Amino acid sequence: MPDTRRPVEADARPRLLVLASTYPRWPGDPEPGFVHELAKRLAGTFRVIVLGPRAPGAKPRETMDGVEVVRYRYAPAALETLVNDGGIVTNLKRSRWKLLLVPAFVLAQAWATWRIARRERIDVIHAHWLLPQGLVAALLQSLPGRKVPFVVTSHGADLYALRGRALAALKRFVLRRCAAATVVSSAMLESLRGIGAPTDKVSVLSMGVDLAHRFAPDPSTQRSERELLFVGRLVEKKGLRHLLDAMPAVLRAHPDARLVVAGFGPEEAALKEQTRTLRLGHAVHFLGAVPQADLPSLYRRAALFVAPFVRAASGDEEGLGLVLVEAIGCGCPVVVGNVAAMGEVFGAELPAVAVDARDAQALAARIVAALADPAASHRSAEALRAAVAGRFGWERIADAYATLLSRARGAA
Repeated sequence: MPDTRRPVEADARPRLLVLASTYPRWPGDPEPGFVHELAKRLAGTFRVIVLGPRAPGAKPRETMDGVEVVRYRYAPAALETLVNDGGIVTNLKRSRWKLLLVPAFVLAQAWATWRIARRERIDVIHAHWLLPQGLVAALLQSLPGRKVPFVVTSHGADLYALRGRALAALKRFVLRRCAAATVVSSAMLESLRGIGAPTDKVSVLSMGVDLAHRFAPDPSTQRSERELLFVGRLVEKKGLRHLLDAMPAVLRAHPDARLVVAGFGPEEAALKEQTRTLRLGHAVHFLGAVPQADLPSLYRRAALFVAPFVRAASGDEEGLGLVLVEAIGCGCPVVVGNVAAMGEVFGAELPAVAVDARDAQALAARIVAALADPAASHRSAEALRAAVAGRFGWERIADAYATLLSRARGAA
């Protein structure tokens, strides 16, 4: 009898390997998910394999939204704590002993990258963050065998917080070896020039936000009159402690104002202690980690989204701040800390929404004014949403990255 079984067709899509440190550990993980959001949108063009570090509770291998995820081990399970709950830079600052994990982290990632690149015959690599992922991709080209072209994306902390002559030299090395590079704001391009890095292959291309479906207004949700909202990691550059310092003045003008804090991180205990010291327990509610799927309802309900960004003592600051775009997408009025990247989001509208967040009185005054005239705040929010929709929607962003990666592969 003839064999009537149909042969399994080979996957004709070019093979893309994505290198990342921060990546969702499971569906609904509150850790930042922008790398996955891009990866799943590239899966129509490429066969996408993501390589990231293992973490407690995460599977060694799985498929998420059409993306193959492989997680490598870099330490005994109990010690795999370098990445999550604040990010690598923050965790190193908080626990200096974790510097001992860095060599194993980089070597394990390099070994896993080399094995996957050979086994799967990878066509192109997308490395998120200059260090260490960009360095791993660059070093891979120095090994015998096929030279896999790579595109590297800097998100902010890798550029701003990892400072010093040796680290600057490594960043320049990565940018010389890459086929192309992106930064998520124009301010970061200037910072690269400041360390003498070649920028001829660097373009400004942010991550995106699902403004068409997830982060969109919902007329059925009633917006609060006095609820302030903060969303983000509880780390220095997010500036929550400055917002807490401003709350007593806000409450004097609006005694019924309330602040909802959605996020977690290494400064949580200190921020809660600050709340008690300022006697704000009745007015500040810490939600802890909030799944990504639950964020739109918070944005739609809040009277005002406050992102009091500052430059941290380490030099770290926001590369872009996509939570702002998410809030704006949901029609929420915003007040922001005036760091360099905010011009990328707001353009000519920046003076109307930005303030030096380290000045508690100025921050309070801007919040009080926004709460006092909700009609004007909502008009501003509608105008901002119209302005950002065409620049940060995932459709445009994903198409641009697909084109960039395809060109890098073709050039090789």
